[in-house]
Amino acid sequence: MAKLSKEQIVTIGVLDERGQSHSATARLLGVSERTVRHHLGRQAAGAVDGRRKDFWIERLGLEAAVAEWWAAQKEFLGSERPPSAEALLAYLREEHDYTHSYKSVLRYVRAHFPPPRLRPFRRVETPAGAQSQTDWLEAVVDVGDPDGPAPLYGLLMQLSHCRRKALIWSRSKNQLAWLHGHNEAYRRLGGVAAVNRVDNEKTAISRGAGPWGEINEVYRAYARSLGFHVDACEPGHPEQKGKVERGVGVIRGLGLIGKRFTSLAELQAYTDERLSAEARRKLCPATGKTVEASWEVERAFLRPLPEVLPEPFDLVRTCPVYKDCSVRFEGRTYIVPFAYVGRQVEVRGCSGFVQMVDPKSGTVLVTYPRGTPELILIKPSCYEGESTDLVMAPKPLGRMAKKLLELSETPVQQRPVDLYAALAEVAR
Repeated sequence: MAKLSKEQIVTIGVLDERGQSHSATARLLGVSERTVRHHLGRQAAGAVDGRRKDFWIERLGLEAAVAEWWAAQKEFLGSERPPSAEALLAYLREEHDYTHSYKSVLRYVRAHFPPPRLRPFRRVETPAGAQSQTDWLEAVVDVGDPDGPAPLYGLLMQLSHCRRKALIWSRSKNQLAWLHGHNEAYRRLGGVAAVNRVDNEKTAISRGAGPWGEINEVYRAYARSLGFHVDACEPGHPEQKGKVERGVGVIRGLGLIGKRFTSLAELQAYTDERLSAEARRKLCPATGKTVEASWEVERAFLRPLPEVLPEPFDLVRTCPVYKDCSVRFEGRTYIVPFAYVGRQVEVRGCSGFVQMVDPKSGTVLVTYPRGTPELILIKPSCYEGESTDLVMAPKPLGRMAKKLLELSETPVQQRPVDLYAALAEVAR
């Protein structure tokens, strides 16, 4: 006997009520007349199609215990949150030695209790300059590597108002790549939105998740430098950054399948051109104009970029400045401008060098190479300058100290053979 869908079975009854013959109905549905008569007979007898599966909870006689537990949970949780099938399974296993699967409990719950109330989410159109959304996406692209196509990561940032996108490619998702992607995205968007909504990546949220998570210390310092607020989504709520959640669609729109690039830079240039063309073609729902035209208007509401964007860094510390103008970082001593004695500076570990930054203004005070064999690094210019209201300028160098400094800055090959004689001449 042919297997008919529920809609086809209903159709048999409707056509019979309208007086259509069994043979005509059978030809229409592609079944035998016997099948038509069989289903008409079942409908006349009031039979219900499908077999009812037994539930283990009923076989074990646990219906009353489950009903009591469910009622107690509803009273405890209130109307905002339904009881959990997982919690019910844990209760049955602990109290009644239930050995069957979670699915068996879930089937029983769905058959015997009403479904939880739906909670719609609120759609909000953000004003110009208010928000950007940022997330990672991944794609396998041929960028000329000897081993063929390789997985690459793209940092996608989108302005929520005008929908203008920037996609920055990288070979990794580490902290340096995260900040580098932000720099390049902000350059392409022409400014910084007041809030950047992110996922709970470790490069953004170091502990916890969502509004209660702890912002990564490095990312917090970066955000402070550019003047934006970090807003993390709640876990399990992708709709809170729905504009960048459509990463698959972005990749598909770039048409990367079958394309070969000679380098990552060529892929980036291709991506920039495609996204610019898309912005000129697509309409912004919030304005009814093209994304490009809407972006030109929104740029006036974005925070202007500083002349020099922060160098990407993967480690940041707030360090006190001691009386000899030194700070300690990564087992080394660095000298900073004397005016900061008694205060604190922000020390950033960048790729290959260390930056000393004013924590209030974000100004880079001095830069040193990172990870050097030397454990003490000094720039004499840090001791120069006029006194301030709080700190007096260091005493000037004497003749001997000036000569020592001069010798230390002279290449070894050019130094006098007799250093003692040179210093003795000063001491006379």
